[in-house]
Amino acid sequence: MAESMKGLKRTHRCGELSAANIGETVTVMGWVQKQRNKGGIIFVDLRDRAGILQVIFEESDCGEENFAKAEKLRSEFVVAVVGRVEKRAAAANENLSTGEIEVRAEQVRILSEAETPPFPIEAETKTKEELRLKYRYLDLRRPNLQKNLMLRSRITTTIRSHLTGEGFLEIETPMLTKSTPEGARDYLVPSRVHPGSFYALPQSPQIFKQLLMCSGYDRYFQIARCFRDEDLRADRQPEFTQVDMELSFVDVDDVIDATERMVAKVCKEAIGLDVELPIKRMTWQEAMDRFGSDKPDTRFGMELTDVSSVVADCGFGVFTSALQNGGSVRGINVKGEAEMPRKKIDALVEFAKGYGAKGLAYLSVQPDGTYKSSFAKFMTEEELQALVAAMGGEKGDLLLFAADKNKIVYNVLGALRIEVAKQLELIDNNKFNFLWVTEFPLLEWSDEENRFVAMHHPFTMPMDEDLAMLDTDPGKVRAKAYDIVLNGVELGGGSVRIFQPEVQEKMFEVLGFTKEAAYDRFGFLINAFKYGVPPHAGLAIGLDRFVMLLVKADSIREVIAFPKVKDASCLMTEAPNVVDEAQLKELQIALDLQEDKE
Repeated sequence: MAESMKGLKRTHRCGELSAANIGETVTVMGWVQKQRNKGGIIFVDLRDRAGILQVIFEESDCGEENFAKAEKLRSEFVVAVVGRVEKRAAAANENLSTGEIEVRAEQVRILSEAETPPFPIEAETKTKEELRLKYRYLDLRRPNLQKNLMLRSRITTTIRSHLTGEGFLEIETPMLTKSTPEGARDYLVPSRVHPGSFYALPQSPQIFKQLLMCSGYDRYFQIARCFRDEDLRADRQPEFTQVDMELSFVDVDDVIDATERMVAKVCKEAIGLDVELPIKRMTWQEAMDRFGSDKPDTRFGMELTDVSSVVADCGFGVFTSALQNGGSVRGINVKGEAEMPRKKIDALVEFAKGYGAKGLAYLSVQPDGTYKSSFAKFMTEEELQALVAAMGGEKGDLLLFAADKNKIVYNVLGALRIEVAKQLELIDNNKFNFLWVTEFPLLEWSDEENRFVAMHHPFTMPMDEDLAMLDTDPGKVRAKAYDIVLNGVELGGGSVRIFQPEVQEKMFEVLGFTKEAAYDRFGFLINAFKYGVPPHAGLAIGLDRFVMLLVKADSIREVIAFPKVKDASCLMTEAPNVVDEAQLKELQIALDLQEDKE
């Protein structure tokens, strides 16, 4: 039966005690990790968010009643213990921060009993994630998850302190706003007061933070909740948190400098990591040419090599037809893997097909200097030698090639180098390689919509020297946009914003918006710009991703208290769920559910 804690007051968390407390009488409270009854003495491991503490019960110290209660203790019982801190009688437990000491109990109260949990509450677990997420409140008791969330808390505190110290104002923006569909799908919220009308949950505070710049607030930030109705991956959630910033009277370098200082401060405070400043920069085009990705992992080599000019006149039709169609031929050199089994190479070919490739050509430079290749019969010895030389090939190397449109070649080889590096264990997980990717294309062509779409968003400023090409060659216009990348993951991104009305009108025109359509979606922003708008720029960093990378977790679900799974549902609360018919009626919503027909 549960007891009251009346008259007791916790003096320390379990993990806060040390040899410095020897001789003190303390009151600790927490969950029973383990109870071991050795007859005349009972050992209890008591756990809270600060760590584990060993408590010993002997009847001569605590009395018959308390000893009897100690005998009843089971895993996850919640207890309060009053006792004296002593030097541990046995050898110190080096695995515990409290391993030098123990508490000799004088009194115990059982504050709450517990059923046997469906899985052990311990750091390392083999329990399936689905079960852990169903009982997330138990999963969150595990020390590694508690460590992650406490670190996340320290990071947000550091961010707030740092940005406030640099003159930023923390300002909240609306959670219920207007739907402006451009990009991911909005989550819609029906209005009871305005039947048939809907709010949208914000995908980002983008428009509002620009309006704050128009309002003269100069430097804004927010730890912002954002919502996107999109397909999920390990680093995506339907609701997520970003560190959102906007600055006035600045250009690219100013935003990058401010971001770098914040990132360096967080890394130092969170994990003791010294980030070398300034962070290296690379243009989007260079990143694509070297790594096949706009978020390159630079912890290892295996960079792409363009061999288009070398194979332009060869006899291998796969290469030449790709070039004739305006594409390219590029390859990666997998050092020392010439004797990779054919089965593994075939698996890599299938992997490449998953990224749009029709196939994957290979050439292995055998230890004796001969070539083994899927296309050698179509090329002369001299052509093969020239190709190997262009690739920096040596005896023992495996060369892999993709030939197609540039976009497909980049996608295939960018993903392939990561996959091969993982298989060969070439990635140093103790490295933290930051990188800025700059000068993104302003626009990209959408075959689906048959128009240009903004690569970032419609308010991104073109590079000054490219402005004229908005009329003549929009696809070649570069943006004043920048992403910060960590270990091959886009940590965040931003841009300088358009603040001249004529440039914004031209941007809407290129995107296929009529003047009426532009005003319908963004009229309040366009109107605000009529009343004096400063040059401004900003950036947002994904907080969930940042924490995930710093703690070396495989998924952001490991750094979010109550995450959703891949179908955007919550296994614990069973959300989303149906609602009462009366609620729908009040909102004047009628459901027209289409049953799946096989």
